[in-house]
Amino acid sequence: MGPSTVQEDLEAFLSSAKSICVLTGAGISRESGIPTFRGPEGLWKQFRAEDLATPEAFQRDPLLVWEWYAWRRELIHKAQPNAAHYALARLEAKLACHSGQFTLLTQNVDGLHDRAGSQNVVKLHGDIWQLRCTTCGAEREDHAVPLQPFPPRCACSATNPPMMRPGVVWFGEMLPEEAWRKAAAAAASAELFLVIGTSALVQPAASLPLLGKQNGSRLVEINPEPTSLSPLADLVIQAGAAEFFSGIRAEVLSGLLQ
Repeated sequence: MGPSTVQEDLEAFLSSAKSICVLTGAGISRESGIPTFRGPEGLWKQFRAEDLATPEAFQRDPLLVWEWYAWRRELIHKAQPNAAHYALARLEAKLACHSGQFTLLTQNVDGLHDRAGSQNVVKLHGDIWQLRCTTCGAEREDHAVPLQPFPPRCACSATNPPMMRPGVVWFGEMLPEEAWRKAAAAAASAELFLVIGTSALVQPAASLPLLGKQNGSRLVEINPEPTSLSPLADLVIQAGAAEFFSGIRAEVLSGLLQ
């Protein structure tokens, strides 16, 4: 299937859908220069992400975990949203003009979708720019790079300020209940489900495209490599998301629902 045919098929799907759900993963951010969890690029000082992003690791050595997150925050701070992030924001804005429904579900914690202008974002795995107190549970947003003080402390105790943790979902933790409720509802009601830059391996997020498919949505996958979802997709676009959206005809996004 040639590129023009792929673009035409995607345009047809987009132009006929009034409710769109999108699931993004680490691949869309990798194209902005942010390392992924998996593979050699995910190593930091010889530590694997799976060894650091756990409650047990934080309890054992919170300073080490915070040093890793400080490194990640600095990388993300320097990164910029790419063509795919901006395309999704434009798609959401266009649907809103026609009373359509658009929900962006992301497994990423970097906030690049927010910076690109997306509004209805459900952050399944939390937000690296959110801090949560390990004692009182209070949360606050903090984009400072570097963090001061480090590691960050909560003001709930003046005599012995407790440490805060990153507001992300670690391995072994449950997804936020409200985020999952919104994600499942959006997936079940979508006419079109786009899966972008994810290996479709991490549960329970990987089950959301299947939920959409079971409820009658068309499924489009945009990823450089085939995944377990590929055989189920109505359209497979084997490319990086930024690469694909930077080359797509402008009318695909600007001429929707006319």
